[in-house]
Amino acid sequence: MTEGDWYDDSAYDDAVQRAKRATRFGWLTIGATVAVFFAVLCGVAVVIALAAYAYIETRG
Repeated sequence: MTEGDWYDDSAYDDAVQRAKRATRFGWLTIGATVAVFFAVLCGVAVVIALAAYAYIETRG
């Protein structure tokens, strides 16, 4: 096939591959952010629970 041929879709295929790669990276970033947020939220909940337990134990 010659360069610039009517059936040459290589530029389109490259663009599709770049778009798929960018989409995967975006979803990976979103997933990692949600996981970190959930981990921090669980950590805060544990600290609050331990503080409440310690408070109850000292009063009782």
